Amino acid sequence: MGGNDQAVGTCIAVGSKLDTIARPDQIDLPESPHAPVVPMRNVPSFAPASLTRPVLPGRVSGLGVAAFLMVGVALTVDAQAPSDGFALPKPRYPYTVVKNVMIPMRDGVRLAADVYRPTGAGDRVPVIVMRTPYNKDAYGGSTAPAEFFAGQGFAIISQDVRGRFHSEGDYRVQLTDGRDGYDTIDWAVKQPWSTGKVGTYGCSYLGEVQILLARMRHPNHVAMIPQAAAGGLGSGGGYYSYFGAYDGGTFGLSSGFGWFLGAGAKERGAKVPENVDFNTILRSLPLVDMMRKAGGPKTDWEDYVTSGPGDPYWEEPGYASDDDHFSTPALQVNSWLDYGAEQSLYLFNLMRRNAVNVAARDHQYIVISPTGHCASESASEHTKVGDKDFGDARFGYLAMYVGWFDYWLRGNKSGLDNLPKVRYYVMGKNEWRTAPTWPVPEMRQVSYYLASTTSANTSAGDGLLSLARPRGGTKDTLVYDPGDPFPSRGGTICCTGNPTDQPGVFDQTDLETRPDLLVYSTPVLTKGVTIAGPVRAVLYVSSDAKDTDFTGKLIDVDEKGRSWNVVDGVLRARYREGQSKKVWMERGKIYRVEVNLKSIAYHFAPGHRIRLWISSSDFPRNDRNLNTGGNNWDESTWVRAVNTVHHTTMAPSHLLLPEVP
Repeated sequence: MGGNDQAVGTCIAVGSKLDTIARPDQIDLPESPHAPVVPMRNVPSFAPASLTRPVLPGRVSGLGVAAFLMVGVALTVDAQAPSDGFALPKPRYPYTVVKNVMIPMRDGVRLAADVYRPTGAGDRVPVIVMRTPYNKDAYGGSTAPAEFFAGQGFAIISQDVRGRFHSEGDYRVQLTDGRDGYDTIDWAVKQPWSTGKVGTYGCSYLGEVQILLARMRHPNHVAMIPQAAAGGLGSGGGYYSYFGAYDGGTFGLSSGFGWFLGAGAKERGAKVPENVDFNTILRSLPLVDMMRKAGGPKTDWEDYVTSGPGDPYWEEPGYASDDDHFSTPALQVNSWLDYGAEQSLYLFNLMRRNAVNVAARDHQYIVISPTGHCASESASEHTKVGDKDFGDARFGYLAMYVGWFDYWLRGNKSGLDNLPKVRYYVMGKNEWRTAPTWPVPEMRQVSYYLASTTSANTSAGDGLLSLARPRGGTKDTLVYDPGDPFPSRGGTICCTGNPTDQPGVFDQTDLETRPDLLVYSTPVLTKGVTIAGPVRAVLYVSSDAKDTDFTGKLIDVDEKGRSWNVVDGVLRARYREGQSKKVWMERGKIYRVEVNLKSIAYHFAPGHRIRLWISSSDFPRNDRNLNTGGNNWDESTWVRAVNTVHHTTMAPSHLLLPEVP
């Protein structure tokens, strides 16, 4: 990119276009007003232009034009979302923009940023930083998040991350984003138009880099809104998530492949292959060769699939661990049908527990909606992800965001009025609830014990979920064949690029005839059961394989007998004692394993049944365990595994449900 010590920017004004020269260490933006932000109808929610094809529907902005049409005007919001009167908070100020200001990092690499500055808001204004790998010029289709916050009187730094689009340097996923975010704040507070108070904002990748930044505790980073930022969690809580790449020790195959193919190119201008046969590629082996077989660009794919949980590869980016400490108040936002709601809830607690100051300890907040990836703000009167309608889940998000930044960056004391620590949506009940903590204080864990008389294989079996602990008991066996893995459908995924593998709630009934599925159900409910909290399946298992997987899926069976997915999880057996070490199974020996089905808030209505599925694959959502005890990623052959779930007096397998009134 050259050694020029000046940054060339473009100031965009109403009806004019001016070239300006600005030094990277200090710029004074022109006062020409930009046209005010105007809500637009019939415009899709924000997605970078490079991501508008089916290759990558997710991991983008959390602030859509459609969302602008739904937010409440008030800067404080009641516990219950209003049912009408949604409108975009009106812009308060015009603003100017300087394009491609080159901000130097500590190693001399310069990162390109567009700087938005409101006019008439005072000589000095607070700053909001957004850092994206998806091209700041296309962010939101029309840079709408930056425009929105600039119109509310904040200066905005919208920046391409290192090695992407207009920024210098080499790209590796999130490797230097903590340090680069820190250096960007350093630059921002030195500007003559800055008050020195800086907030951060953004969804998915843009949220995760905020988590990496927060653990560095910049003294001027005083507020953050990380949305769908669960991938910022590393070993913390034993999750070992790393960019959302791993779950229970398994690699997130469908989402990972889709994202790297569509958005992970290391070289600028690399083209995404057309007409990729996802089903064929995802079934191919070995795993490490998939990107090459698809004709994909050069990416970090190979490093990601070969560096499992606990590998030193994950240490340098600085994904959050239990040893990290935090000083920044955070308002986190995620969705039950997006990846990582549970990890976001863990981060919410971790940042409070490991806070180094009162502000961070007392001001951690979280909102969990019933939508898909980065779509909370686009909820409607009939909010659907998949084939289920979860009612009117609209909420005044943007007003809340402005109130949040008003409080922390401008000292507006009303900005946190009526803001509960936890706000979550109960699907099925279709209502918002609030709580002071998570898990909610009224939660109690209830054990539903697995039982069967003859066989729990398929929904035609006699598998039972019972409140009675087993006396005596028996076992159920399934044969897991990696050549014919149990298929995934819907759930909490994003970014697959595969039109046949999309997130949400879908009818699963036809899958229940497969013999490699164990099905356990309650009798028909005479009264409703509401859950809000972590769901776990505690299983006593054995196998004739050295290593295998165990999956669990919570199912809602409606009055018509249709089975709908609620929440699910997986555990690779080698990681049953923690993901930092591998422990192989011995043939026939019984082990206690805990499958984390994640957190959820859901209501099972009267006349329904609660059901638990147990299998050994969820493919292609997660990579297949080839059952050999090998690496999986470099293998092309497999063995079948005979896997057994025991439910006896001494081995009482059970489902733990977090029931609430």
